[in-house]
Formats: sequence, structure tokens, C-alpha cells
Amino acid sequence: MSTESTEERILAALEEDAQASYAAIAERADVSKPTVRKYIDQLESDGVIVGYSADVDPKKLSGQSIAMVGIDVASEQYVEATRTLQELDSVQALYSSSGDHMLMAEVRAADGDALGDVISDEVLAIDGVTAAHPSFLQERLK
Repeated sequence: MSTESTEERILAALEEDAQASYAAIAERADVSKPTVRKYIDQLESDGVIVGYSADVDPKKLSGQSIAMVGIDVASEQYVEATRTLQELDSVQALYSSSGDHMLMAEVRAADGDALGDVISDEVLAIDGVTAAHPSFLQERLK
């Protein structure tokens, strides 16, 4: 048996295939189906598992352009700027960051020109946003 805990093995199976049946997860984690059910129920209750989703490549589905945008924000306006960014429809995900930028945003638009417009007209127009550094995604590799 693996040195991973039962919880880790169940989570690994779910991360690999969120649609896997309890039987498939039980087989992969080397536990019974009732054990899988118990752990999943508890992980959902504890907020460890917050949802299940399909992993879709939006470029293949709709031809959208996607950029990861490093965003710098004035410290005194961080909370307000973050709230405003969260409300933008074109911002699909927003992360705080300890890297080169305070925030990282996944931004999507119909094409590269529209994406540039979103960054210049919406993101950079937010009070407190001091810079936006886009990296346009070309191809999903994993």
C-alpha cells in the first residue's frame, strides 16, 4: 500500500477524474466504496472539495484569446481594485501572488485585439491598478 494517506489517495483519484465512480476511486485508492463515500462527504463538508468541474480548453471550443496578466496595484487601493477586477466578466480567475506581481488574472476575450482592449480599457482603468503585464497563452499543453 502507498505511503500516502487514504485522503490523499482519494483526492488524487478525484483530481485525475472528477467524474470517476465511487467504485473506480475505491479501486485506485485501495479502499472500500463506503470509505470513499465517507471521505468525500467529509471533504465536501469541510470545504476541502469545493466543487467539481470540467477542464475545458476554451481556445479549442470558441477560439477565444487568453492571457495571464500580472497586475500591480497601489497598496492603499488593493481591496477596492481587487473587488473591481472580480466583477469584470472578462476576468475568469483572479489570484493573489507572491511573485513579480501582486495579482494574476486569467483574462479572456474574442481575439487578441479584444484582449488588448480589455487590458487597456478595463483593467488599467481601475483606480489603483498601476500596471498590467500580459502573457498571451498560445496552446494548452496539459
